Amino acid sequence: MLPITVGDIRLFLHVLGAAVWVGGQIIFSALVPVLRRLGTATLKPVADQLTRILWAGFALLIVTGIWNLYAVDLAAQSSAYHTTLAVKLAVVALSGVTAWLHTVARGPRARAAWGATTGVTALVALLLGVVLAG
Repeated sequence: MLPITVGDIRLFLHVLGAAVWVGGQIIFSALVPVLRRLGTATLKPVADQLTRILWAGFALLIVTGIWNLYAVDLAAQSSAYHTTLAVKLAVVALSGVTAWLHTVARGPRARAAWGATTGVTALVALLLGVVLAG
């Protein structure tokens, strides 16, 4: 069996955070129509609980993302890497901001728009993370 390194654990935790943040949004977006038919008495507590779980995943992504930055020799990376990293960090920030806007939005259209934007930015950040990892 291959040894498990600290780098493996760091990457595992980052991927776990992404699975929760991105995957949770995808699953919840598929469940919203069903939960809406069951009424707000069902939808709201499920959304509230999921929100806590999703933010925990986002926090794990932030912590392990910082850890990832310390693990990479940034000085040895190309300008294309630095540009991709800067775009990824901006998209991650946008994903967090739009998620927060989704939680404070009033009305179903605003919540849907901010939720969709959060989902798209989360997916773009995931793709850029894969690109950076090589």
